[in-house]
Amino acid sequence: MQPPPPLPPAEYAARRSGLLERLSPGSVAVLGGARQVLRNGDAHYRFRQNSDFWYLTGFPEPEALLVLRPGADDGIESALFCRGRDAHSELWDGARAGPERAAELYGLDAAYDVSQIDDLLTGWLDGADTLYSPSHRDPVLRRLIARTVGRVREQGGQRPKRRADILPLIHGARLCKSDGEIERLRYSAQVAAAAHRRAMRSVQPGQWEYQLEAEYLHEFMRHGAREAAYCGIVAGGANACVLHYTDNDRQLRAGELVLVDAGCEYQGYASDITRTFPVDGAFTAPQRDLYQVVLAANEALIDGIHQGSTKQELEAGAVRLLTRGLVDLGLLSGDVDALIEDGAHRTYYMHGVSHWLGLDVHDAGPYTEDRGRRSRTLHPGTVFTVEPGLYIAPDSADAAEHWRGIGIRIEDDVLIRPDGAVEVLSGDVPKSVEGITELMRQANPS
Repeated sequence: MQPPPPLPPAEYAARRSGLLERLSPGSVAVLGGARQVLRNGDAHYRFRQNSDFWYLTGFPEPEALLVLRPGADDGIESALFCRGRDAHSELWDGARAGPERAAELYGLDAAYDVSQIDDLLTGWLDGADTLYSPSHRDPVLRRLIARTVGRVREQGGQRPKRRADILPLIHGARLCKSDGEIERLRYSAQVAAAAHRRAMRSVQPGQWEYQLEAEYLHEFMRHGAREAAYCGIVAGGANACVLHYTDNDRQLRAGELVLVDAGCEYQGYASDITRTFPVDGAFTAPQRDLYQVVLAANEALIDGIHQGSTKQELEAGAVRLLTRGLVDLGLLSGDVDALIEDGAHRTYYMHGVSHWLGLDVHDAGPYTEDRGRRSRTLHPGTVFTVEPGLYIAPDSADAAEHWRGIGIRIEDDVLIRPDGAVEVLSGDVPKSVEGITELMRQANPS
């Protein structure tokens, strides 16, 4: 696998240009980047940029701000505010771009030291038509805006006429991936697929869940994906019935399944893959029967996807396929339509079947369109998951004993390509019973 290089500054500039075109004339937009977060004491988590800020700038440093001014008289439509150069800080923490180089490096009209934000933003807000900012609660950005708007008033200026949330504009754009984004999502999925194959080959009875976690994390790192996209799940036996189980601290036993839900992040772009397989390499009869229901749903849903499908069709299809399978296995009884109407499936299937995938594992973007009146169409450039599952709780009073404690989920990452074709980005990980057991017979990884 050859890792793609960083996206060029021109791509970020094009995104900003697209956003500027959608802002009202005479407006000002302010967006804040992420800040370093303490883990404990004086130790920080590794810095990860805010996804919206990264989407618009590609700027990798903390404590930055972006100001957009469509049609600005002075020609500065995009301005970055960042930390200044500091020899002492850079000795300890590495080089900074600084305002001297940031504009050229990241393709912006201008860059300033972050200490100048109050004075410049106050001037830009004076007489502005609309002030765009994120609706979420960022206390630092909220205080900055309140402070500068207050200064406009104190200086006898004219405050912005209205406020607007900028996030719907950004998130609508993020929904449709560019060719460059698709390349990075494809690579992220390829790395995660290799990690899942490694986990399948290495699992054995007596191993601890965290040891299996170490196998896939090793594969992430060796291919340049230095971060997991989320806290991974390695759930042996009945732990798989806890949807977001992340303790990963139990010993795996022969005769049980293990559910591994893990994805990596490469250049900010996430993968999200789940496979469920037998610890000792052999499915028991009940495990196989339940697994085949989930697999059939996964495959039928993916086979039915086409340009113009909707997310609601995916959700409804998953419920129908899984409910019919539960009836066939005797876990539910009655008419399928009536069971769906009553929500009977929710005892064993209680989550959605899909979410967007991109810079966030549960990526930004609306799930409806036409002002919420209909489900979002799956169009070229959209990337999303398909993840049906069934979970029979160990204390289920309604299920026969041989079903109890079995949790199964099969999750793939799917792309509608620009030509309308459907591509399963995670297709390199086996999911048929035969494919899984064949891979598990192979030698353990080195």
